[in-house]
Amino acid sequence: MLKLVGLTGGIGSGKSTVAGILRAQGIPVIDADVIAREVVEPGRPAHAEIARAWPEVIARDGRIDRKQLGAIVFADQESKARLEAITHPRIRERVAAEVAALAAAGHRLAVLEAALLVETGMHRELDGLVVVVANEETQIGRVMARDACSREGALARLRAQYPLAEKVRVADHVVENSGNLEDTRAQVLAVLKAIGP
Repeated sequence: MLKLVGLTGGIGSGKSTVAGILRAQGIPVIDADVIAREVVEPGRPAHAEIARAWPEVIARDGRIDRKQLGAIVFADQESKARLEAITHPRIRERVAAEVAALAAAGHRLAVLEAALLVETGMHRELDGLVVVVANEETQIGRVMARDACSREGALARLRAQYPLAEKVRVADHVVENSGNLEDTRAQVLAVLKAIGP
């Protein structure tokens, strides 16, 4: 029986770093953000539905202008709900297929990395939840470096997110990722030991 554990955190908290440490330990990590991008590729049913709902977000090359779509859905709850109704079932379907393939291959543990595990309530369906946290200054610095944005821009993105404290409240394990890589790795290995195969 495969155990599926969730991995989430806030923007700039270092989920990708933790996912990399897990992969280095031989733990398969399913990246829901990658799947979310794949299900809206041209030729996929979700792409066709999005094109019907918001024709203005289809770029010249036929791909979805994610920035433009984001601007629409984040400004309007109804549009956001409509987009989620199109994409979420397909993302869940793909995740389920990947989990089944890993179980069939004999894996005992896999990790689902997703930004919105708690917001969507999906964490309740998993066998555990790991939340990666970092202090606000570290998060701001990482977002500024990654997205080449101003401090104000980084702070605005941080404030627009679901509070990290709420994610920590429902976590089974917390990894504090404000320090150095070795410290983070030690915490991840301790979490793996606690989770067990």
